[in-house]
Amino acid sequence: MTKAELVEEVARAAELTKKDSEVIVEEVFKNIIQALNRGEKIELRGFGSFRVRQRDARRGRNPKTGAPVDIPAKRFPYFKPGKELKELINAQAEGDGFAVDGFDDDDDEDDDVAEAESASMAAEAAAES
Repeated sequence: MTKAELVEEVARAAELTKKDSEVIVEEVFKNIIQALNRGEKIELRGFGSFRVRQRDARRGRNPKTGAPVDIPAKRFPYFKPGKELKELINAQAEGDGFAVDGFDDDDDEDDDVAEAESASMAAEAAAES
């Protein structure tokens, strides 16, 4: 998915103009980058976390000439997927029909419905045994 496709999807889902959704997407990206530059960790529950890691200076070799090269220390962004994201990805890969629409956006009302459905499914499974 490209950034333009993400903007279109946000516009469709939120019933906004593409211009408004582009501002939202740009602002989210800008804030993530600024927080990482300040050394902060960004946690998006159920999705994952972004961090900045430090890579120390080291000595490498130019693959073409074999000459030693000094590689400076640098910081780089790192994304660690959350447990729920891993489960969603693996569930779709296994083909058990788990839809991304089931992603929990921390809306507590959805949790109550999910718990009721789980209890109903457990009762059905027990009745079949």
